Amino acid sequence: METDKSLLSEEDIKHRYITPALERVWAPSDIRMELPITAGRVNIRGNLEVRERPKFADYVLYTQSGHPLAVVEAKDNKHTVSYGLQQAKAYAEMMDVKFAYSSNGDAFTEFDYLTGVERELPLDAFPSPAELIARLKEEGHLTDAQVKVLEQPFYVSEGTFAPRYYQQVAVDRTLDAIARRKTRLLLVMATGTGKTYTAFQIIYRLRKAGLGKKILYLADRNILVDQSIQQDFRPLASVIHKVNYAADDRTTITSYEVYFSLYQQLFGENDEERFRELFRPDFFDLIVVDECHRGSAKADSRWRKILDYFNTAVQIGMTATPKETAYVSNIDYFGDPVYTYSLRQGIDDGFLAPFRVINVQTNIGNGWRPCKGQLDFFGKEIEDRIYNNTDYDYNIVLEDRIREVAARITYYLRHTDRMAKTIVFCADEAAAERMRHALAQQNNDMMQKYPNYVVRITGSDPYGKSQLGYFISVASPTPVIATTSQLLSTGVDCKMVRLIALDENITSMTMFKQIIGRGTRLRYDEGKRSFVIMDFRGVTRLFADPDWDGPIIEDPGFESGEGGDGKPTGGGGGGGDPAPKPFVRADGCKVYTVKETIAVYDAGGKLLKQENIIDYTKENILGQFGDLHAFIHEWNAAEKKQAIADVLAKRGVDLDKLKQAMKMDDVDDFDFICHVAYDQKPLTRRERAEGVKRRDFLSRYSGAAREVLETLLESYKNLGIKNIEKADVLRMKDFQKFGTPGRIGKLFNGKKGYEEAVRALEQELYKAG
Repeated sequence: METDKSLLSEEDIKHRYITPALERVWAPSDIRMELPITAGRVNIRGNLEVRERPKFADYVLYTQSGHPLAVVEAKDNKHTVSYGLQQAKAYAEMMDVKFAYSSNGDAFTEFDYLTGVERELPLDAFPSPAELIARLKEEGHLTDAQVKVLEQPFYVSEGTFAPRYYQQVAVDRTLDAIARRKTRLLLVMATGTGKTYTAFQIIYRLRKAGLGKKILYLADRNILVDQSIQQDFRPLASVIHKVNYAADDRTTITSYEVYFSLYQQLFGENDEERFRELFRPDFFDLIVVDECHRGSAKADSRWRKILDYFNTAVQIGMTATPKETAYVSNIDYFGDPVYTYSLRQGIDDGFLAPFRVINVQTNIGNGWRPCKGQLDFFGKEIEDRIYNNTDYDYNIVLEDRIREVAARITYYLRHTDRMAKTIVFCADEAAAERMRHALAQQNNDMMQKYPNYVVRITGSDPYGKSQLGYFISVASPTPVIATTSQLLSTGVDCKMVRLIALDENITSMTMFKQIIGRGTRLRYDEGKRSFVIMDFRGVTRLFADPDWDGPIIEDPGFESGEGGDGKPTGGGGGGGDPAPKPFVRADGCKVYTVKETIAVYDAGGKLLKQENIIDYTKENILGQFGDLHAFIHEWNAAEKKQAIADVLAKRGVDLDKLKQAMKMDDVDDFDFICHVAYDQKPLTRRERAEGVKRRDFLSRYSGAAREVLETLLESYKNLGIKNIEKADVLRMKDFQKFGTPGRIGKLFNGKKGYEEAVRALEQELYKAG
């Protein structure tokens, strides 16, 4: 008797019909089922972060070397054959594959991106890997050189994971372009999405294909080089050499295969071009330029001299933020990006952390004018004009403003997590030192425990730079707060940063994206699920700029060969030390916060909502329970009070977290809800417990039974109502003297009697008066 397919589930259709049809022509090892493509976006709801379900492809079909060729989406037989094709095409486009299929168990619908043809295939006519590769060749999509590269697998080991879908696309697109003899390439990948890992996989597979024997990885900071060698490039340790001109033997340096160098090591103090002494112009097959927006975008830079000298090598520029202005351009040199994976995509896919923005406005943010004849700390008259956020720390220093900024940062940390890694971006290195000092004063309790709780990490501070490795380490608790100007704005892998404080005027979109990128790394299992931007200068107005996460295009005013510092050539002030800025002590200008708003943005910089977490909580409590009378009814009716907390958690309210933030840990959930939503005066748990004793409720019981309830009451004082409701509370140390939970139950004539006694105790706890 033939099975009625319409009665089968999707899983049954896959098992009985689709999988056997695929395995007829594909090796089972090359068929991956229920493949997670994304990680699932993390959404901010109230004071909770909730991860969405990842996107899963029903089937992804791979070559033997591990490269995806096709996506297949399955549906049950109540749907048409082609019903899942749109979904299959969406996944195919994400993974950059050319064949998408849908099936309901009757047949397959195929969409071929090479020809644009959509057709239906019998169940037993699904194409083999060889057929799909032949079609790629026929349409000119694959040359023999490209096939050779395609056959090289990604490096995967116990310590090196398989690439995410976008990393695979970035590597394959780059290798494809190299196989097509393109010599200058640009890869744009958001901070935290694995640019260095991607570079490693490109280099690994090029070497395996025999297309890259001598490779140079070029950066401008030691930490970028050292991080890369020690982490992503560790599998190539035996063939790696870090260039050190002073120590290198020029006769043996050429014996290595993968070279890492600071561009400074390839120049001397007087700009002599050492690279000419070390290497022939045709020595390197491939050069990777890390963070290429900084140096190689400038036509007259040192970087460009190196790249021009090694002009026979394939050159790959890698950056999160390509620089395109009227004076500098990555696209002019490297060409349009071969692949772009934006911060917006990273957040949407759940690989990067979302963020809240706290805008802090002070009484002088929009303007402060000195009194007539007012003198600064040095006894000089302060120029009579209106100063604003673009002046503070740049043209005038206000001591009390520095204190207030430090105080707001400290207040936030005190009410969330004192050990949350924090970067404070300041106007310059001197401002970073003033901020470090102010934060140390605000956090003297933590400085006593951790002398390096607050440090300045800037380019001219050797001690601060020595602490950088500890600051970015996941394992090292300190330093917690780093004040900086620009050293931490780019390239440094700050995995656990949860707070970014902006006290620097930022007008460059490139710089803004780099700074935001310091917080976007997601460590979901370690508790880093989102981050906060605290803005003291109105910098986050840039989220409203159309260029926030838009396409990368060359500035229409750019002319190759212009000055390379990002400014017009010519002009400028004279030399010498700048005049000291006016310094105004606290008694000369009092500063205080007048408004603080919290905003949540989507990945594209669009404002989703502007809210205060207390208002959000009140709104959701009222929305769930209604007025005070209705809430009390719900509370008393709940068999377990945990159910109330669970209902609010679904609305994005974590009661325990919010109580901690408001310094109300000693208040019961009932009182906290009544206080926040219904403006009732809260009682502490201790006060409620004392009320029970005062009303002599416990006299209903005697002997050991009374002692058990007295112990429960003490437990309530310390842990709250949700904990005394738990069955395992009787296994806690304080109850061991009464015996096992079974023996304790007997004191109340059995388990039911014990539960009734606990219920009566709860009712007594919430009596008024």
